[in-house]
Amino acid sequence: MKISLNIDANYEENKVTIQCKELDDSIQEILDFFKGRETEFLVGKDGEMQHILKPEDIHYFHTEADGVVAVTADGSFKLKEKLYELEQLLPSNKFIRLSKSVIANLHELSRFEASFNGTLCVYFKSGAKEYISRTYVNTIKDTLKMNRRKNG
Repeated sequence: MKISLNIDANYEENKVTIQCKELDDSIQEILDFFKGRETEFLVGKDGEMQHILKPEDIHYFHTEADGVVAVTADGSFKLKEKLYELEQLLPSNKFIRLSKSVIANLHELSRFEASFNGTLCVYFKSGAKEYISRTYVNTIKDTLKMNRRKNG
């Protein structure tokens, strides 16, 4: 990997450009690093109180009838962001989509259990559980390196 650094006092803002043949794991790590730096906190509402939430303290996000909720050890907080916006904001090496309605903090996952219809049930360290829809099972297994390679 070739790295260039160009320092010039005339630049008005910092700009990072990545040129690559394909998006591999090393490039994704760099992108996730920058994504993680951009999202230092989220604002969640509990009644009339606004709470500053650090992404690493959030166990998972899920949708409810009236919006998206962040679940932490301290409770649940309503966010203004949509789930797809959170998916774009948060680093993919720490947060992963479990279903259309749930994004989980990988560091808060405890164990998995096979469930009906090819889905997985995931248990969080907090004791909460959610289901991973079939659409996302392989992505989760790949991310956690649970898929075994078959020797041919």
